[in-house]
Amino acid sequence: MRWAGIVIGAVLVGYLAVLLGDSRHFYTDDTEAQYVPMWQLLGTELRAGRFPAMVPWEWMAGNYSLEEAGLYNPAQLLVYLLAPSFDNLALYATAVKFVFSAIAALGVFRICLAYGARAPWAAVAGVAFPFSGWFLFFDEASWFTSQTGTAWLVHAWASAVLYARGRSGPIPLFVFLYLALTIQYAFPAVESGLMIATVAAGEYLYQRKWAPVVRLLTASGLAVLASMIANLPILLSSQATWRGDVSTIHNDPFLTVPWSESLNASLPSTVPAFTAWWGHVQPLPMVYIAWFVIPALAFIDWKAAARHAASWSGIALFAVATLMWTAGPGAIGPLRWPARVLPMLAIALLVLVCVLISRYGDFTVSRRRYAAAGALIALLFIRSFSAAPKLVERHALAVFVVVGLGAGVVWLARTRGTAAAAALTIAATFPIAFVQVATAPRTPLSYGFAEQRSDMTAAFPDFGGRTLQLADRTMVRDEERTLAGTYGSIALGSYAKNLGLHYVNGYTPVGHAAFAGLLCMAWDGGTCPDAYRRVFAVEPSTDTPIVDLMRLDRIVLQRSQYPHAGTEPAPAGWKFVHYPGHEHQIWVLERLNPLPSPGDLIAHESGVHATVMPEAGLTNRATVSSGTGGRIVLSRLAWPGYTATLGNSEIPIRAVAGTFVAVDIPPGTHNATLTVTWRPPGLPISLTTALLALIGITLLQWWFRRTRQHITPHPDPHEPPIIPSNPQLVTALHTPSSTRPTTPTHPASPPLQQPTHPASPPLQQPTHPTSPPLQQPTQPTHRTPDP
Repeated sequence: MRWAGIVIGAVLVGYLAVLLGDSRHFYTDDTEAQYVPMWQLLGTELRAGRFPAMVPWEWMAGNYSLEEAGLYNPAQLLVYLLAPSFDNLALYATAVKFVFSAIAALGVFRICLAYGARAPWAAVAGVAFPFSGWFLFFDEASWFTSQTGTAWLVHAWASAVLYARGRSGPIPLFVFLYLALTIQYAFPAVESGLMIATVAAGEYLYQRKWAPVVRLLTASGLAVLASMIANLPILLSSQATWRGDVSTIHNDPFLTVPWSESLNASLPSTVPAFTAWWGHVQPLPMVYIAWFVIPALAFIDWKAAARHAASWSGIALFAVATLMWTAGPGAIGPLRWPARVLPMLAIALLVLVCVLISRYGDFTVSRRRYAAAGALIALLFIRSFSAAPKLVERHALAVFVVVGLGAGVVWLARTRGTAAAAALTIAATFPIAFVQVATAPRTPLSYGFAEQRSDMTAAFPDFGGRTLQLADRTMVRDEERTLAGTYGSIALGSYAKNLGLHYVNGYTPVGHAAFAGLLCMAWDGGTCPDAYRRVFAVEPSTDTPIVDLMRLDRIVLQRSQYPHAGTEPAPAGWKFVHYPGHEHQIWVLERLNPLPSPGDLIAHESGVHATVMPEAGLTNRATVSSGTGGRIVLSRLAWPGYTATLGNSEIPIRAVAGTFVAVDIPPGTHNATLTVTWRPPGLPISLTTALLALIGITLLQWWFRRTRQHITPHPDPHEPPIIPSNPQLVTALHTPSSTRPTTPTHPASPPLQQPTHPASPPLQQPTHPTSPPLQQPTQPTHRTPDP
């Protein structure tokens, strides 16, 4: 527990170091444009007693059964419930991300312990991971779902190993894997599957028994069944989205990482060479993992490690698989940009190195090991210099830092023990993270939104009703990204959710393909110049303008995109309205007369007489009559999941222009109740599989407890020995037996054993190819146990 507390405290110190380098590091790009506004909206909906699987008025990004919302993830729901209580969005985002980074660090710590590492070296891996390159600069800074998915994945990994080795039951694996799979993001789901496969393979190689593997796969399969409620709607709705073709596999150079970039993993100054937003040479240390991870390879007894390779083979398999994935293909269905897998590679290498250095580390004076470490550092320099020759001075300084830190850690390991060496390794993480963040260029992906919601609301017009904005983010100049400029009038991304306004536009990685094509709307809610014409165009089958089918109250035009719109006549039925203080940024169109029947969901009817259908909620009713038959078009986006009943009979749902929900009313209908309902597709199946999963995991837990009651715990004969890195024991290993102090033996006294750790096996007799067998020391002064 002490080292777990150290891990959490160290991550906090690291976060403070990062914030000193850039106070907005954790509030940028997708975090400010997508996630934080979504937290505000979903939190408001939950507090109002509504489960927001669908927010109908938010057409572009309102289907939260598909978005990266994690609605069936309890931790995510807690984030949403707390969000509306915070005015400072940057502060809240940073606090939330710290919590998940600490969770991720503890998960890596647990993986190391599960594979037999000592707590200090396990803590080194845990602290290093949140400050590895890609995770720090992308997942933590921007892509929140990647961060949260990874946080739960590492705990699932640790629990999988413990369950396979009989040291824990199936419930922790089930829970953590469920949390990773219900983020509603493809990468953590596929990475979790890869992790389980490699752990299962590694445990079979280690134990040579199928039973642990079958138990592991069964518990994992039950977690998949339980998570279907979050993932089945995505699969069943995919054909309506931009991500419809899940079978496409192609390769391109964008964010595809050559394997040679792995040689940059330990030089803090590294700027890798592959194609991304900044061209060919990236200004951020994307492939950096930790300053020690490559040089530490020189201080591992590889012969001893190889003899027990089966015990850590699962880690190696995962490392190889993720390394291959980072190199391509560029897209596998919805999985694009292989560089996103770099955090998985970082986890695998950190765990592998720290487990091996803990179990087989050798810090004795050795010219051969020093030469090997020097050669590895030289390779780091050569590869980093090759990627960015102009930064040779920075690379040389980084080499000096790594050499100095490495020498200090080796000296502490030899003279003060593992805890001191681990402490220096951890402490070095903080200044490196500070320098990397402080010297990084400003990302071109940042929006630069304000931090206080109250400031945003005070600066923005009070737009009531349903608003469509026609604007393009790329036309906003950097100097205008202020509340006194663009952000006081234009809502980019999902900015309007921070304000509590009902905008059609929103940020979405999913996108309704037909609707996006109708208004040429992009993933960030931006539109092309032709959108102005398109929204007032008449839909042929209904002879009704799109703007009326959407039942819009207002259209906001970006002046830089439509510089002359306000000087021309307004479309029929509309007028330009002046909002003082905002004339330099926007034109505002509003209706001459309010919409008839406010709150009516019915946008068009032909051959049908219908009462008002209140648009509140996801089950809507109206009374309809039609003598000859007709059609009703609703102001709803035609997502899969809609059903309609007329009286007691189900009738088919249609889509007008591929976008609007419509139903055909049969002839002879008289005062019948039309009910239109939306539910996430596959909901009955999902609830059934979730129930089966709960029953199954209960049975697995019962079986686990039952078998443990009938088995006497005993040491695992296959558990590999720990090669001690304690200086006194290392000295004893290399001291001739004739010079060692001897003490009388006491038959009544048991032999001295290694202090046990709950996640570590008992210390067994270490071996050395050239030294006589080690006799058990009996004097406490000859050995200082590691904490």
